[in-house]
Amino acid sequence: MKNLFFSFIFIMILTVAEGQETPKIKWYSIEEAVELNSKSKAKDKKKFFIDVYTDWCGWCKKMDANTFTDPVIVKYMNEKFWPVKFNAESSEPIKINEQTYINPNPTAKRSTHQLAIALLNKRLSYPSFVFLDQEVKLITVLPGYNTPEKLEPVLHFIAREAYKDQTFDQFKSTFKGSFSN
Repeated sequence: MKNLFFSFIFIMILTVAEGQETPKIKWYSIEEAVELNSKSKAKDKKKFFIDVYTDWCGWCKKMDANTFTDPVIVKYMNEKFWPVKFNAESSEPIKINEQTYINPNPTAKRSTHQLAIALLNKRLSYPSFVFLDQEVKLITVLPGYNTPEKLEPVLHFIAREAYKDQTFDQFKSTFKGSFSN
């Protein structure tokens, strides 16, 4: 009888745990994010975080699996940014602020979209993360893989607009995040 009781409790715990959905980043297309931001009240406008990736990029997949699933990163990204996923080899035309960007050779292998070239200032590296302000103007580009511990202070540095009056190293020296010791 005791074993039956413990088995029942174990099954109930598993059922409850499975029923809880893990929070995820709400990814937008660049066009959706720009439109949502333009319709937002001034106090609700957000900066943009654009994940520029490719389908063949192993480090991009690692970011998706490790960094972009971390609860701290998920919560902060959803609250403070318009998170955008952008495939640098996309074949779809994209219109932003009256300018249309295309992939000039969409059927060719690894043909780069004009928007990726523009966002990354012709320095193509994947993954790369582009930060834009509320007016869709470039703040900075962060190339390469980042762990949640490395990305958290960068997100705060940008969201708090600390970049306007201090260097990242200055900011980081006083930053106390969720992963700080």
